[in-house]
Amino acid sequence: MAFTDSNPSEKEEPFILRATKIALVVALYWFISISMVFLNNYLLDNKDLDAPVFITFFQCVVSVGLCWIMNFVSKLCPGFVDFPSLKFDFRVSREILPLSVVFIGMITFNNLCLKYVGVAFYTVGRSLSTVFNVVLSYVRYADSLCFDPSGGFWLGVDQESIAGSLSWTGVLFGVLASLCVSLNAIYTKKVMPVVDGNIWKLSYYNNLNASVLFIPLFIILGELKSLSAFSRLTHLDFWGMMILGGIFGFAIGYVTGLQIKFTSPLTHNVSGTAKSCAQTVLAVIFSASSKTMLWWTSNMMVLGGSFAYTWVKGLEMKKVEVAPETQNTSSQKSKEDAAV
Repeated sequence: MAFTDSNPSEKEEPFILRATKIALVVALYWFISISMVFLNNYLLDNKDLDAPVFITFFQCVVSVGLCWIMNFVSKLCPGFVDFPSLKFDFRVSREILPLSVVFIGMITFNNLCLKYVGVAFYTVGRSLSTVFNVVLSYVRYADSLCFDPSGGFWLGVDQESIAGSLSWTGVLFGVLASLCVSLNAIYTKKVMPVVDGNIWKLSYYNNLNASVLFIPLFIILGELKSLSAFSRLTHLDFWGMMILGGIFGFAIGYVTGLQIKFTSPLTHNVSGTAKSCAQTVLAVIFSASSKTMLWWTSNMMVLGGSFAYTWVKGLEMKKVEVAPETQNTSSQKSKEDAAV
């Protein structure tokens, strides 16, 4: 059972092997992410406890604790678990701080959006991540395809409004979460060299920074008062679910970084959007609710637009890969002609 981040040269790997690895990473991301959303919905839907920031803070603390546990176990059983040595470096923590700020915004706004709109509308509420990624990455090609996700977003808002279940607060948090998701993917790629491309180290520093920054937030927001008045604060089942949420938070941080590392920030965003659509179907089935055709159309527009954008970006990436090969071939031919 190894926990290292192997980084073999992608050029030496056969296409089938590389595609299989990517498929497994994406599937793992989907499973952990969907499970975590439903678990967070359970924790945040508690009417007696209004402390979404504290819940998010606790998940980060559990993630830091799990990093130290993995580090300790790797020293006891080096042949069974291979985990990087954790030694706090203030310089590394400082360089990762911008990502940590974005990370705090992402998970906080995600949870607040989930709290106000529920799992079913959560997909549409956060569907603008692809659009934000395009804007932030200065991409100029295939921009028209982004109108499908944004069109699906507005159609979904319209249908929720007609049904009388729309929360504009939740919609606002969803838009902010989409922005932070895009920024998180971009900054993750940027700071990878700071931790030598090691996702476990990135997860450790990111959650450690976030844990410290969260403390003044939930104090200022008055969540300590809500916690002290919570009747189940001493119940083991409550803390058991909180710890389980932290374990999934630890896992989602790793698989998110892993998916970005094996694909790209844009592909990660599209994968997240597609996963959210599957998540919506599960939420509607579990809640046994009835939705209109236009409501489902808004979800399909989000999914279709995201997949179309991925396809176009894939074509662009192929052109970029072919260009150096063509240049090398031409250079080699020129040398051969000169030799003749």
